[in-house]
Amino acid sequence: MGGKYPAIIRLWEQAWAEFVPFLAFDAEVRTVVCSTNAIESVNARIRRGVRARGHFPNEAAALKCVYLAVMSLDPTGQGRRRWTMRWKPALNAFDIAFEGRLSAGRK
Repeated sequence: MGGKYPAIIRLWEQAWAEFVPFLAFDAEVRTVVCSTNAIESVNARIRRGVRARGHFPNEAAALKCVYLAVMSLDPTGQGRRRWTMRWKPALNAFDIAFEGRLSAGRK
């Protein structure tokens, strides 16, 4: 397979095992996950929150920090409708794929 793009081909071959499980997600999930601007924004906010905290005594403390960082993305609630319209199908698909773990956290 050489030619003009050997590095790209090698990269795909090496990453194939990590990429294939992504294809098992519903189209709604893949659509949201592929929108890197939104993901990078959330990731930056979570990193900032984790960095400010330092370390965590247990997993629950780490999850609380991540939860608070995500909830602070829209403190006024003005963007909730747009967020809901975009993420609701993906959240439903995640809830099905991960057997209610998301809805259990909202109770």
